[in-house]
Amino acid sequence: MKKHAAPSMNRPKGGESEKITINLGPVDLGQIDLLVEEGFYSNRTDLIRTAIRNQLALHARVVRETVTRRALVLGLQHFSRQDLEAVRAAHQRLTIQVLGLASIAGDVSPELALATIDSVVVLGAFHASAAVKTALAGRIR
Repeated sequence: MKKHAAPSMNRPKGGESEKITINLGPVDLGQIDLLVEEGFYSNRTDLIRTAIRNQLALHARVVRETVTRRALVLGLQHFSRQDLEAVRAAHQRLTIQVLGLASIAGDVSPELALATIDSVVVLGAFHASAAVKTALAGRIR
């Protein structure tokens, strides 16, 4: 019996963030530096975050509709060893679908992950031990 994953009560902190790298041309970068020097933004990162948030706000309706249509969990979803042991005891398997951050506790063995997780779809960040990620590699989309 397949089951969509329910959020655990043990969640990572909401302030966690992922680092990304972008490549910009020298003219774009120079314009950003000019706006920072003129006091419009405190630094380059402030401008980039603001630009990203503005674009996300522009497309918020599409994001909401897609989250609903695809039955994605929006936000943070954490799976503890106890969560996965309960899934295994109930003879169920999880389909993890998250827009945000999905994490699997560090004490979860690759064997437990394989026994309880059918698939993982994460739009955002997926945190798990290297061994669990390797074990689930064929199930991560």
